[in-house]
Amino acid sequence: MRALIVFLMALAASAEAAEPARRPQLVLGGEASVSWGPEDDGYFNEAAYGHNLLRTARLDLLAALRVGHGLEALADLRSENFDAPRVYALYLRWRPFAAREIQLQAGRIPPVFGAFPRRRYAQDNPLVSWPLVWQYLTTVRPDALPPSADALLAQRGSGWRVEYPGYASAAGVPPASAARWDAGLEARYGHGPLALAVAVTRGTLSDPRFEETNDGKQVSARVEWTAAAGLELGASAAHGEFLDAGLPLPPGRFQQRAYAIDAEFARGRFLGRAEAVYSEWDLPRQGGIDRPLSAGGFYVEGRFSVAPGWHVAGRVDRLEFGDVVGSGGPTPWDAPVRRLEAGVGWVPRRHALLKAVYQRNRRDAGYVRELDAVAGQLLLWF
Repeated sequence: MRALIVFLMALAASAEAAEPARRPQLVLGGEASVSWGPEDDGYFNEAAYGHNLLRTARLDLLAALRVGHGLEALADLRSENFDAPRVYALYLRWRPFAAREIQLQAGRIPPVFGAFPRRRYAQDNPLVSWPLVWQYLTTVRPDALPPSADALLAQRGSGWRVEYPGYASAAGVPPASAARWDAGLEARYGHGPLALAVAVTRGTLSDPRFEETNDGKQVSARVEWTAAAGLELGASAAHGEFLDAGLPLPPGRFQQRAYAIDAEFARGRFLGRAEAVYSEWDLPRQGGIDRPLSAGGFYVEGRFSVAPGWHVAGRVDRLEFGDVVGSGGPTPWDAPVRRLEAGVGWVPRRHALLKAVYQRNRRDAGYVRELDAVAGQLLLWF
């Protein structure tokens, strides 16, 4: 990473030298949101950093510095529930050719994989929560190993506090994380209706990282096609080293692999989106764990503008898990989850949005298996 920073500084200096007459331009912005809802004793809406999406106050401060010769520096400083601010995004973006849609990015970069995490602003989300596959904490951990299938099955439905023998309790990871961005290099190319992107990063989809935890890297790629007016289709793939190097691992590579397809359709006052994600993690083969742990999920959502400043929205969401063979026979290694969320949004004034939703969650195992919640969100951006 140090060599990368030196390279970027040299690139910025050369760009300024190429256009000495152009002054840097700084653009500032931000987004603030407050979500309120009931206690979630089942942690259905738990995301990274111990924050519940239905009970979160968030502030994002955004900055874009245009240096010249197609070079920009972009940053996002985020605070949640009045915690100390942390760097959510910090990267350089370079467009080397004015006549071609080519971008090179380096630093803590936007994700290549999938559709939902690229809609990073809350006003792009018609509801309050996130899709399960991008948020729900499973019982997989990059820093701890279940010694057997039975030990894995004993933790079903408790991804917010996973306790494997010999390790301190800690939260698991989602199939893919929309709560953090990864650090690395990225290239994007667009021509007509087709867009391509590829990235090499330090972490994986479940566990984006700024600091190294193993010697591996993740490679991710996405292709997007604007099929017709209002219709966009996408496909993504990623693979990378998942487990921490400090674990007692046998020889071999222990990767996370993931694949996704997505679609978006807009016509008049209607906007519809759908996405499916499949992910699998390699663990050491021991105690009846004889295959990669797999998880697959999908969601379908829609938003319809019923009147000026008003919309209604809904999302159907599901997350399933592959089987492992424990003492009781084949069983999904984590508890399948289902969610239905529906709500209404109102724009009382420019740059302000109020949302109210009803959310229904059901899970097949765990201490708490159901949650019905009414929640709201106030969103401001500037």
